[in-house]
Amino acid sequence: MHLQCPMPKFDFDIITLGHGSGGLLTNKLLDTGVFDILKNETLDKRHDGAILNVEGPIAFSTDSFVISPTFFPGGDIGELAVNGTVNDVAMCGAIPKYLSLSFILEEGLPMTEFWDILVSIKYACEKAGVQVVTGDTKVVERGSGDKIFINTTGIGSMHPKANISIERIQAGDKIIVSHQIATHGMAILSVRKGLEFETTIQSDTTHLNDVVISLVEHFGADIKLLRDPTRGGLASTLNEIARDTQLGISLDNELIPINSQVAAACEILGLDPLYTANEGVFIAIVKPDSADAIVAEMRQFEKCSHAAIIGTVTEDYAGKVLTTNALGGKRVVSMQIGEQLPRIC
Repeated sequence: MHLQCPMPKFDFDIITLGHGSGGLLTNKLLDTGVFDILKNETLDKRHDGAILNVEGPIAFSTDSFVISPTFFPGGDIGELAVNGTVNDVAMCGAIPKYLSLSFILEEGLPMTEFWDILVSIKYACEKAGVQVVTGDTKVVERGSGDKIFINTTGIGSMHPKANISIERIQAGDKIIVSHQIATHGMAILSVRKGLEFETTIQSDTTHLNDVVISLVEHFGADIKLLRDPTRGGLASTLNEIARDTQLGISLDNELIPINSQVAAACEILGLDPLYTANEGVFIAIVKPDSADAIVAEMRQFEKCSHAAIIGTVTEDYAGKVLTTNALGGKRVVSMQIGEQLPRIC
C-alpha cells in the first residue's frame, strides 16, 4: 500500500490524546492524512456537514466497526467499514453515493497503521464508486479502546426499478445465496491465538452494489428482499425473515455453498457455518419463475460465482427455519444465542 500511496511525512509516529483535542494536532492529522487522501469537492469544504444532491427517495444506513484484529487475511477494518455500509445501502435496492466516516482512535496507535487503513478506505471507496463527504475524529486514552473503531453512514438514491420489501414475500418464493458462506468468520479466527489452517483463508469482504444494481436493472420487482448475513450468519438472518413474515423457510443443506477449507475449519473448531459471519455475501428472496435466471446473472460476477438456490419460503412451520440433510433428516435452525466469535466486524 505504501508504494501505491506513499505515506506523507508526519511530525509524529503515533496517535496522541492531542490529536483529539480539536486544535493544532487534530488539524495536522486531518490535513496531512484524512483530507489529503480522501479529498473531493464536497469534503474539501470542511463544513460540519455536507450538502448533497440526491433526488427522489433515498436509502440511509449506519454501522460501527470494532473488528479484532484490525488487519486480517483479505482486508482490514478500513475496507470493511466502507464495504459494510455500501452493502447495507445496496440491500435496500439503492445506489450508494456518499459516506460519512468517523474514527475513534486509541492513544498509541502507530501512524503507519492509521495510514494503511486510510489507503484501504480510499481504494474501497473508488471500487464501490462512493465518496466520503463528512466525518469526525476522536481520540481516547491508551487502554480505553482497541487501536481504532470506525463508524460509517451511507446514503444512496433508490433504483427506480427496485421494490424491496419484506411484506412482498410469499410462500413459494425461492431463497438464493450469492456466494460461499462463513469465509469471513474463519478468516478472522485463523489469525487469532496462533491458529493455523492448511491454507490461508481470505475474508470475502467486498462491495456488492454492482451486483445488486445489475440484478435490479434486469429483474426489477421479481427481487422481493435482499439481506447481507454478516454477524449471526445465514441462520440468524433467515430466522429474522421467518419471524417477521410468519412464514417458514425450508433449506437444503447440501445446496448451501461453502469452501472446503472453511467447512473443515468449522468442523475442527466445532462451529456451525450457518451462524458464522460473512462480509461479501447476500441473500435474495425472489419470485420462483425468475430464480434460475437470477442465479445465472449473479454468476457473471466473480464475487458471486457460487451463487445458488438454497431453499424455499413455505407456509409450513410458520416463523421457523428448517434444513434438510442428504439423508432427508430435518433440523430446526434457531436464532443464534450470544456470539460464536466476538469482535468479528
